[in-house]
Amino acid sequence: MLQRLFKLDQHQTTVGRELQAGLTTFAAMAYILAVNPSILANTGMDKPALVTVTALTAAVATFLMALLTNYPIALAPGMGINAFFTFTICGARGVPWEEALGMVFVNGVIFLVLSVTGVREKIMAAIPHHLKIAVTCGIGLFIAFIGLKNGGVIVASPATFVTAGDFASGPVALCLTGIALTAVMVARRVPGAIVLSIAVVTLAGLVVPAGGGARVTQLPASFVAMPASAAPVFLKLTFHFLSNLHAFFYALPLILTLLLVDMFDNIGTLIGVTKRAGFLRPDGTLPRAGRALLADSIATILSALSGTSTVVSYIESASGVEAGGRTGLTTTTTAILMLLALFFTPLILIVPAAATAPALVIVGVFMMQSIVEIDMKDFKVAAPVVLTILAIPLTFSIAEGIGIGLICAALLAMALGEAKKMTPVGYIVAAVFFLEFFKIWPFRA
Repeated sequence: MLQRLFKLDQHQTTVGRELQAGLTTFAAMAYILAVNPSILANTGMDKPALVTVTALTAAVATFLMALLTNYPIALAPGMGINAFFTFTICGARGVPWEEALGMVFVNGVIFLVLSVTGVREKIMAAIPHHLKIAVTCGIGLFIAFIGLKNGGVIVASPATFVTAGDFASGPVALCLTGIALTAVMVARRVPGAIVLSIAVVTLAGLVVPAGGGARVTQLPASFVAMPASAAPVFLKLTFHFLSNLHAFFYALPLILTLLLVDMFDNIGTLIGVTKRAGFLRPDGTLPRAGRALLADSIATILSALSGTSTVVSYIESASGVEAGGRTGLTTTTTAILMLLALFFTPLILIVPAAATAPALVIVGVFMMQSIVEIDMKDFKVAAPVVLTILAIPLTFSIAEGIGIGLICAALLAMALGEAKKMTPVGYIVAAVFFLEFFKIWPFRA
């Protein structure tokens, strides 16, 4: 049944490999079960309910992606977007969280219309092929940077922006050991290298000191707990901002910003993960792209109804791809584990950053390998590629990295008399980013 449903033979994979890849993806993104509730709780939302909603929306949206596309791409409430929801919409703008959920819902409806009409797919196709590869590399550098940051290998510095952490401290030393261990196992082609590394480092953390008498890995008081009720946030969205024109125009820039960031974060993730999985065609187009974007759109609407910020495609899916995942069985496994996590949240939360950080770093290395496919001898290609790769981690935004690369590519094409090398949609998207970056965009939040 699984062979027929997920076409495993056609994708040259096995049930065992897909299950292992699904576990890898889950292990890489399980942190969202703790991080998303801690961020959204700042709006006044009920934190225990948010834990339940985070797991449920991730599971349902991930299964939907597997059903519609058969891609190994998992979804969950997006990092960055949840911060925008909390600290900009609800914090700086003073919008009640119920109204903010209503804005997420409207954003999802717009997404759905753009997906059904094929507009989102045309926007995705408008990104030049070398920029798509650059996005893959930029995301790789981004998640490797996040891994080093989470592991304490690099820390903030007022003088140099970032600097080396305390390598002699227990957590950092354990993280560096995990990176070395994972790299060796991957190089030796050990099956399940990333999952094994996470397990080994987590167990080692039980004896490695973290300072103050504590250990890197902390055992919970209990390993099993019943899920909290989602009732405090479920179906609590409101739409007072649609009641009059003044309220609507106040909400419009916030909705459009959600739309812009969500669209390009999703497109960037789709390009990055599917390129690594070998699904991206030589001409840069993606089979079943419309279905993938449709799944994203429906997931956005479901997230608003359930009571959380926008659910998006997760770049951590790349870890499952590197573990051999090639079909929706990978992410179906991830979705099931998300549901089971509701009962084993205390156990999952003991996995320290020192154990997950090495996985992110190694996956980042994998994704950066794609750079050899770009003809860097051609300056017209190299300039937007390098800017994109640098901008994604340095701005901490996949969307802004894509925007900077597109603007550069568009300016070079027009200045050198090669305007036809980019599509009209590509120029329109580049122009929108230009207006947004330079604060000319009339609907800025």
